[in-house]
Amino acid sequence: METNLRNFDGESIYVGIDSHLKSWKVTVMSDEMELRNFTQEPDSKKLSLFLHRNYPGANFKCVYEAGFAGFNAQRELTSEGINCMVIHPADVPTTDKEKRQKSDRIDSRKLARGLKNGDFKSVFVPEILQQQDRSLLRTYDKIIRDTTRVKNRIKFFLMFFGLCIPDEFRGKNWTKEFINWLEKLNPGGYGNLSLQILLDEYRMLSSQTILLRKQIKELSEQARYKANAELLKSIPGIGTLTSMILLTEIGDINRFAGLNELSAYFGLIPNCHDSGETKRVGRNTKRGNVYLKYILVEVSWMSIRYDSSLLLTYKSAVRKMDSNKAIIKVARKLLNRVRFVLKNKKPYQVNMA
Repeated sequence: METNLRNFDGESIYVGIDSHLKSWKVTVMSDEMELRNFTQEPDSKKLSLFLHRNYPGANFKCVYEAGFAGFNAQRELTSEGINCMVIHPADVPTTDKEKRQKSDRIDSRKLARGLKNGDFKSVFVPEILQQQDRSLLRTYDKIIRDTTRVKNRIKFFLMFFGLCIPDEFRGKNWTKEFINWLEKLNPGGYGNLSLQILLDEYRMLSSQTILLRKQIKELSEQARYKANAELLKSIPGIGTLTSMILLTEIGDINRFAGLNELSAYFGLIPNCHDSGETKRVGRNTKRGNVYLKYILVEVSWMSIRYDSSLLLTYKSAVRKMDSNKAIIKVARKLLNRVRFVLKNKKPYQVNMA
């Protein structure tokens, strides 16, 4: 018995994908009703084949939450002719009942329903080249953090065995002479092997750091970054590394309508509650890019040493609040300088911005 599939020309099909490492929970809806709810392998091509086979001619719209899977599924579905957006997980409208009865089926249904109702705004999906460049800078950051961890392990190892660092190395740790001194230590027994493994890990991370720094320098000199990198380096406190982090993370500065949008991307917008006679301003929102916020705050601490205008901003703010909050005000002002030089293609002049 054969059944002729009806043509879905001009109709919209909405697909919510609750993605996990080993499976996708998928909900398919039309404008009138829920059509399917099923589990499949995390495979974009299998989903595309299913949609085109069961709903030929339809206008497909898919959505999934940003997370560990990145943007690969979005790119693959788009290449298959399926409009796919990636959204911030916190932007999914959720009823109280759905909060108390959470399941993958419910989550995928919420996504499909929100997509049908037009509740979502896609996060920025970078070009694959920009994502590759980002990975270089983010890997460097991870290696630096790992290096700090292994340094601390070595120091605590010395303390555990009662091995004091000589005065000649105080404040000069991790020089070649200091490493040579570590190699000659003899904690005894398996302590020797333990120390050697820690030192081997430190050497490996150090060699990776040197390689990554070289690659970052070469990337900054490529045509697509060189001019903007030089502009950013005109801002006190920003060097090659920071300029490349900002450029690879921000991308096109013109995609931000103004400073408020850019600040929100960096997580420099406070939470607020304004209702009736009550108005409260809280801590900075956690919706932004935590990595970028951390970098900008670190640069701000450096910038106030060389830019008297930023120093005055910090001194004025620190009279009213603690230093960690005051530096956030400096960071927002510094971000305005970053936006200015990138939009106007003019180098920053100290005390004249």
